[in-house]
Parts: sequence; C-alpha cells; structure tokens
Amino acid sequence: MDSYFERTDAHRYKPTGHVGGAWATDEQHFSPLGGLIVHAIDRHLAGRRPDASGMVLSRISFDILGRLALEECEIRVETIRPGRTIELIEATVLIADRAVVRARAWLLTTLDTAAVAGGGADRLTPPDALAPWAMSSVWPGGYIASLDTRPVTPPQPGRATVWLSTGLDLVAGEPASPLASYVALVDTANGIAVRQPPTAWMFPNVDLTIHLHRRPEGRWTGLDTTVAFGATGQGITSTVLHDLTGPVGHAQQILTVRPQPGEAP
Repeated sequence: MDSYFERTDAHRYKPTGHVGGAWATDEQHFSPLGGLIVHAIDRHLAGRRPDASGMVLSRISFDILGRLALEECEIRVETIRPGRTIELIEATVLIADRAVVRARAWLLTTLDTAAVAGGGADRLTPPDALAPWAMSSVWPGGYIASLDTRPVTPPQPGRATVWLSTGLDLVAGEPASPLASYVALVDTANGIAVRQPPTAWMFPNVDLTIHLHRRPEGRWTGLDTTVAFGATGQGITSTVLHDLTGPVGHAQQILTVRPQPGEAP
C-alpha cells in the first residue's frame, strides 16, 4: 500500500502496515494518526462551513488515553466553541468503541500582520544538501521504515535536528491538506534524539501539543529537538518546528521514563 490509512466509511479508517509503531510493531505509531485527526478536522470544517478558509488551526493538543491497536479506528469531530474569529474543535479517536485519543484544536481568524511578522529561530540547512539517515537502525516498525530522514548534524543523546518526509499518502485516494501531512510527521520528534537506548529504557510520550505561528508549507517537516529527563521518571521532548522557509512553531511531548522490563534502573 502507498498510504498510511484506508477509509472504510465516512468516519472510519483502517491503518496499513506503514503505521506500525516503534515501541510495539502491533500498535499504531501516533505520528500518522495525529495527521489523520487533523485530516478529519479539515473535513468537518469543510462540511460545516465552506468559508472556514478565514480561520487557521493555531494550536492542537493530543492526549493519548490508551493502547493504539493496529486496528480500524473511528474519529468523531465536534465544534465545542463556535465563533467567527476564534473556534474550538474536539476530536475523539475510538478503537473497538473505546476512546484512545482526545484532541482539541483552536482555530484563529486570519489577518494581514506581515508588517510586524518576525522572530524565532534561523532557517535550517535545506534537506537536499544533506545525506539520509537510516532511522530504522534505532527503531523498528513500518512507520519509521516509511520515512526519508535527513539529519542537519549527527544526532546526539538528547539533541537532534532533522528533516523528515514521506512518499506515502495519508489516506488512500484522498488529498490531504499540507497541515495534516505536516502534523503526520511531528510526533517522530521523540525518537530522533534518544538520551538512552530504547532497548534499555522506555520513554513513550502520553501527549503532543503543537503551537503554530504560521501555516507550514511543502513536503518536509523540520524538527529541531531537545530531550530532557528528570530524576523521578518524567521527561520532556521540546521541538522548534520548521518548513523550508523557516520556523513555524513549537511542539512539546511529556514522557514517562522507565527501564525496560528486566533492566535495572
């Protein structure tokens, strides 16, 4: 298959083998599922208000509530707080009728603020000038194997800057917005700058929050990532998000850090 998901009805999607997770290959990697949620929100907005082009998704937070089985999922989307300039959307992902992800997205109105635009990090070295890295040497799973990964500098424990892209569609036979395709790669940040070998330590994220100050464009997702572990079992993956033009926003992931079964802490 040349996609991460196939649609089975208006609100249901079947994952392909390319969604296989890194911590467990019989589970879904959250990254493409995050993009699918944005795709479902896009469809909800288009069906409810054709003039939604005047609003842009500026923050989306995902809470991962349980195991993401590599099975068909349903996505329910509703408007929580309607408005002409500010709007809040909620999406719930269900697998076997059990809620496994809840997402909330703030949409803000668009205005011409080009005269005051600026700030943020410098542009990254473009991916065409960089050599690919086999991320599958660190992580298993169909999702990781589907990526074109280009490090800006060699990844170090807790620090990495990489470009990601994929040749796969998000949903078979359906165009996805640039934003949905971009978000579908962001959760990978937690795997590019590992502080400890994943064979010895587990550090899965239980959430992902993305803030955007402009809409990402193009097929490449740039991740400038730093990972910190605390002394009591928590960690944070913090990422400056880029496209080819420059920074577009930030992402944060909270981690639960613990030794792999059988490994001494």
